[in-house]
Amino acid sequence: MKLTIKDIKGNNQGEVEVNLPLVETGKGLQAVHDVIAAYNSAQRNGTACTKTMGEVAGTGRKPWRQKGTGRARAGSFASPLWRGGGVVFGPKPRDFRKKVSKTTKQLALRKALTERLKAGDILLVDEIKLESHKTKEFLGMLSALQLEGTALVVATVPDQNLTLASRNIQQVELTTSDALNTYQVLRHDKLLFTRSALEKLEQRLNQA
Repeated sequence: MKLTIKDIKGNNQGEVEVNLPLVETGKGLQAVHDVIAAYNSAQRNGTACTKTMGEVAGTGRKPWRQKGTGRARAGSFASPLWRGGGVVFGPKPRDFRKKVSKTTKQLALRKALTERLKAGDILLVDEIKLESHKTKEFLGMLSALQLEGTALVVATVPDQNLTLASRNIQQVELTTSDALNTYQVLRHDKLLFTRSALEKLEQRLNQA
């Protein structure tokens, strides 16, 4: 598969052969599901916490005597039946992360990239070299490349100008080829790779 390579002004610079290990069959759909589910689970803080009957602050005195009052017997102000009492089987701090093997992660990423390539959602530029850190110049590049909606910009090592110019744009995310994951690939409308970032990603996936 070949991709048209452009400069930041939108001018064609020829074509480049893509050497990513693509997944052409129906294989990989379950891997994508597992990786995305694990990613979303890992985003949960897991800090919800309620107090049990033994943790509620208060006196240990019996509310009233056992017999003779005509009321139901009660042994503690911390009873779950009382307002301010403990909570039965309430949430406690926990880790929601799920284990996913390295092989599954690699397969999911390859499958996601394959589908985005087929859909024509991956764009390639020779390099992204901005003269200043102003957001206006970065927006001009996006306009020249006809990037609309959300975009993921993948660079090898983002320089300071690119980092500063893109951080104020809510619909744009910046990452590196080493940190790229399946969730990022599927989340955005378009993916913009620099030539060096694509080559580094090819090395990363072909070594797996």
